[in-house]
Amino acid sequence: GGSMGIRLNLIFCFFHPGLSVNAQKEMESKSSTKLYGIPEGKGPYSIGCTDLMTDYTIQGSFFRLYYPSQNGASSEETKWIPRKEYYRGLSDFLNMYRMLGETFFQYYVGSVTCPAKWNAAFKPGEKYPLIIFSHGLGAFRTIYSAICIEMASQGFIVAAVEHRDKSSSATYYHKENPGCEAQEEATENPNEEWIYYRKLKRSEQEFPLRNQQLQQRTEECIRALDLILDINNGNHVVNVLSLNFDWTLLKESIDTDRIAVMGHSFGAATAIKTLSKDTRFKCGIALDAWMLPLDDEVYSGFEQPLLFINSEKFQWVSNVLKMKKLYSTGKIRKMITIKGSVHQSFPDFTFLSEIDPNIAIDISNKASLAFLQKHLGLKKDFDQWDALVDGEGHNVIPGTNIDLPSTQPESLE
Repeated sequence: GGSMGIRLNLIFCFFHPGLSVNAQKEMESKSSTKLYGIPEGKGPYSIGCTDLMTDYTIQGSFFRLYYPSQNGASSEETKWIPRKEYYRGLSDFLNMYRMLGETFFQYYVGSVTCPAKWNAAFKPGEKYPLIIFSHGLGAFRTIYSAICIEMASQGFIVAAVEHRDKSSSATYYHKENPGCEAQEEATENPNEEWIYYRKLKRSEQEFPLRNQQLQQRTEECIRALDLILDINNGNHVVNVLSLNFDWTLLKESIDTDRIAVMGHSFGAATAIKTLSKDTRFKCGIALDAWMLPLDDEVYSGFEQPLLFINSEKFQWVSNVLKMKKLYSTGKIRKMITIKGSVHQSFPDFTFLSEIDPNIAIDISNKASLAFLQKHLGLKKDFDQWDALVDGEGHNVIPGTNIDLPSTQPESLE
């Protein structure tokens, strides 16, 4: 009941050091007894989900793929948090004892699945637009499944990258080929090297660490795109994880002119940096961006359209002013704020709490889809939500709810 909500809300300070105590208290006070699950996609496509890890090095790619699948291709639900090592990572990130944390997470979320069919056969015969998704601080590839599933249900292929820059709670790579598939089942696999979250040291400046991590994250997003385009070209891919999934079905299924990048918090900063580095990404969506990691180089400009979707409770003046620095004449920049939302309205933990989370994520997804339709030139019906991108409608505010200094030129909005 209520206490579970409060406990899960403790998890909410997760992903970002800056979540205000007030926001946490407010969430706790709203706790009632209804527990939500991760919602199903609202679009017309069945959704499959699989993981891909390449190379026996830390430089390889690792992502979770959400995609339109063949009907009835699989009945197996996708495990939301697939390994107990992630619980350990979350425990470290939240300053909980590992033993306690592991027990707690196992009990509360160990059985949670997300509504996508595990390793379901990919549905070929169409060219799908592609989204590369970047997670926030302390997160990992699986916990933005609500957003990724919705996008896949609407006809996108989504690759949710797991970053190995020590900003995720936990991640891993395989050091060598075990040469024996049976070992894959072993929980303590000697061939696995686990990488846990690196805390900021006392007296350490935050920007140099975060900027260095940002460079690595950006490279990982670009590498994921390269890999998917290789697969699209029919090149053979070796998955270090021995999963039963036919990657050859993806050949010529990616619409290579319609590629976007998206992310939350640190992942939103990653999306912005990725846009500035690689013009194959035609537009970007920044969910509650944390702008600190970005260096001046990014502000010298990039051409692709960018949508900022902010929560009402997380943003502050200097952060929003940095967003505004990316505005300039002739460039498409949009910003909306979702009323009643908090920083944790975007990751899946919001659905395991007891506040109705659907409103915020629904607005975010619809605005994202409308923006993607316009700037990827899609022929869908997502333009029905164009007004949201301009901040018009229930529960949205155009621009920001933060009072900015009046010296800002108004024409930028």
